[in-house]
Amino acid sequence: VQLQASGGGLVQAGDSLRLTCAASGQPFSRYTVAWFRQPPGKEREFVAAMRWGDTNTYYADSVKGRFTMSRDNAKNTIYLQMNSLKPEDTAAYSCAADPNRIILSALRSSGQYDYWGQGTLVTVSS
Repeated sequence: VQLQASGGGLVQAGDSLRLTCAASGQPFSRYTVAWFRQPPGKEREFVAAMRWGDTNTYYADSVKGRFTMSRDNAKNTIYLQMNSLKPEDTAAYSCAADPNRIILSALRSSGQYDYWGQGTLVTVSS
């Protein structure tokens, strides 16, 4: 499966953005899907994830209550709605997918995901 992320840009603190990740190659309704981000000069970090057959969405504490992840299986697309953006949200955001139902304890580990989209840059000015 190929992933294509888009929607990044330059915004001011308090603004909103919606990132989109479109998948092609095969249906990924039963994939575990996630968003990760890599701030400038820092390690990649987990943002949010969803698993097929699981009604929960899992978020990093730093984005909980501000970001909402969703998926549209009919469109083979996942989204990340980001509200109340802060300068510390500045990062390259990447989507990831894996055909396995990743166990909860491993969900936040980037090494668990086989497929990655290219990053889309989000810059939040103060």
